[in-house]
Order: sequence, then structure tokens, then C-alpha cells
Amino acid sequence: MNIHEYQGKSILQAHGVQVQEGFVAETAEQAGLIAEELQKKFGTEIFVIKAQIHAGGRGKGGGVKIARSPMETAEVASRMLGMTLVTPQTGPAGKLVRKVLIAQDVYYKGDSDIREFYLSVLLDRKRSAFVVIYSTEGGMDIEEVAANKPKAIFTEVVDSTCCLHEFQMRTIASNLGLQGKAYREMVRFISGLWNAFVSSDASLMEINPLLKTSDDRVLAVDCKVSLDDNALYRHPELAAMRDLNEEDPTEVEASASNLNYVKLDGDVGCMVNGAGLAMATMDLIQLSGGRPANFLDVGGGASAKTVEAGFRIILKDPNVKAILVNIFGGIVRCDRVAAGIIEAYKTIGDIKVPVIVRLQGTNAIEAKELIDTSGLKVIAASTFTDAAEKVREALA
Repeated sequence: MNIHEYQGKSILQAHGVQVQEGFVAETAEQAGLIAEELQKKFGTEIFVIKAQIHAGGRGKGGGVKIARSPMETAEVASRMLGMTLVTPQTGPAGKLVRKVLIAQDVYYKGDSDIREFYLSVLLDRKRSAFVVIYSTEGGMDIEEVAANKPKAIFTEVVDSTCCLHEFQMRTIASNLGLQGKAYREMVRFISGLWNAFVSSDASLMEINPLLKTSDDRVLAVDCKVSLDDNALYRHPELAAMRDLNEEDPTEVEASASNLNYVKLDGDVGCMVNGAGLAMATMDLIQLSGGRPANFLDVGGGASAKTVEAGFRIILKDPNVKAILVNIFGGIVRCDRVAAGIIEAYKTIGDIKVPVIVRLQGTNAIEAKELIDTSGLKVIAASTFTDAAEKVREALA
């Protein structure tokens, strides 16, 4: 689960990590009042207005602006709120800006000794370990740094049986070229970041830029956080941070029906049980000349109602030209799936795209009988090869 910058910063602050101070606003009036408070508390003369959406590259799309007074802050916020922000990560459709973060200026006037770094903690699945990735080239896309200056990127692999060691934190501070107070502040920052990462069951915490000021403070100017969905039951306060407005509406609907669904950009909808079978089915579709329109796992305990919900979700995609149902009945019974398909036809109405069904395993014979006697225009397949050929024919 992704969360907003301001929410990520609140997690960091709870673990003693210094951040660029700021507060979120949903109206221009709130933005102006926040700027006034920041001015009183910190003497801030310049204010940063940041669009709060779940996408990077906000500055490139006009989602990060500065203002030189509370009044101007309100004016900038009024233009930003309600805009559709298009960034390299949103795609051409962009995202609607519903909230803005009003933050203090941490780039002191006349400051010639500031430095920007990149720092992230994430799960490296290839290593089966957490890693800390950091660079002296902060404030820009890390992908560009990796392509153009690979020697500027450093990595520390975390001991899976323990934690991030203090000597590794010191190594990071040294490789970033810090000394004295800044060195100690960086070690303290990394320790707090690691504790925040572990305590929140995060899969990613990215700080870019990580700023060293002229008076050797080290603080997070930006913050990107992804939380492990499977661990949210342990963190109700973090689960409450979920912003459904930032998620695909179809995926939100699918999660409400306990379906594992991810929308893709293909033309063949697929419904399976089990992630492994899902991946194999998507490969099958690709080899058949089509492209999978989604990943949809109905799970081991799928019921007729679950299958019906899956059909509804797949059919909401206008690009779908055919649907492949590929179920192996182990825990789930094939006759339950067949009942769900029949119910979907009855309640949804005329399904205009071809539906190819392959049901193997527990109660497969009963399932075939249900479908054969239903009078529905369903194309039966018995093997993977047969299913692939039926998909090819449906797309022809």
C-alpha cells in the first residue's frame, strides 16, 4: 500500500527522524493559514507547495511550487488543488490533486554548503534481503544516476539474521563524504529510518532528496513509502492511511470481494485460482497471440458469488475481447465455479465477448454437466493447448 508524502513523514517523525516541517491542506484558505503558522514558528519567508498524489516526478508536472507569502501560498494552492497532474509516473490520464502539503523552506538564503543525497531502504527479492541504496547524487531520478553515473550509487545489504549494523551506518555516512556533526547526524538519521522501516513493516522507504544544510542538519525533504499489505492487520493506524482515491477503482472493488486483481493493458481477461496458475495462464494468452488484460486470482475458497464478481470486474474493461477461465479444482470445487459462471450470465445479462472455460480437478465432471445443460454460449477447453487454440480462434 502506498501512502502520501506527508503520511510517510509522520512515520519518520515518530521514530525521531528529522523532516522538512509542513502540514497538509485541502483548501486554499487552509494553505494560507498553515503558511502563517510556519512563518511564526520558523520565520519562514519562502513556502513550498507540494501536490499530494501517489506518483513521483511531481515537480516535472508542475506539482511543486514555491510562494513568498501566506497570501501567495493560498493563491498557488488554489490553482493546484483540483488540477489533473500529469507526471512520468501517472501516465497521460494524470491524477486529480485533492491535497497539498505546505512546507517550510529548508534551503537557507545564501546557503552555499547544502548537499542533496539519495537514500532508500527496500526489499531486494533477488537477494532475499533488505538493502540500503544511497548516492551522493540526490534530487534527481535514481534511474538516471544509475545509467549515467553508476559509481555514484552504493549498496549495503542488511544481515537477514539481525539488522542494519552500526558500522554499516557509519560506512554510509563516510561514503557520502560527511564529517563531524553532519556525519553524526547522518548516522542518527539512518538509524531512525531503519527503525521506522522495520516497525511499520514497509517494503520501501525512499528519501530523495535527503538534505544536509549549511548548519549540518540532516533531514528528509521528500519521502516515498510503500507498506506491506499483508502486514497491515498489525498496524490499524497505518491501514487507516489508505487513500482509495489514489487507487484504481476496479482494483478497490476487487479487494472488497476478496479478489486479487491487477489491471493490465491487454485484450484477454483471465480468471484463475492460484498465483502460479495465473502466471502460466497469462503466458498462455501471450503465446496465443493475445495480451492479458488482467491478473485475477479468485483464491482457493472461491464461491459462485466470488466468480460472478470476477466476471463483473473483467467486463468493466472495454478492451477485453475474450475471457479465459482456467481453474484447477483442488481446494475450490469446479462445480462452484461453473455455478458462478452461470449466475454471472443470468445477472449481468448478455455477455458479448467469447468465454473460454477450462475446469479440471475436483468435481470437474459435475461442472461440465452444469455448463452443458445451461444453454450458455461457453467455449469448453480440456487442456492448456486446447485453451490456447480457443483463445486464438476467439481473437481472430
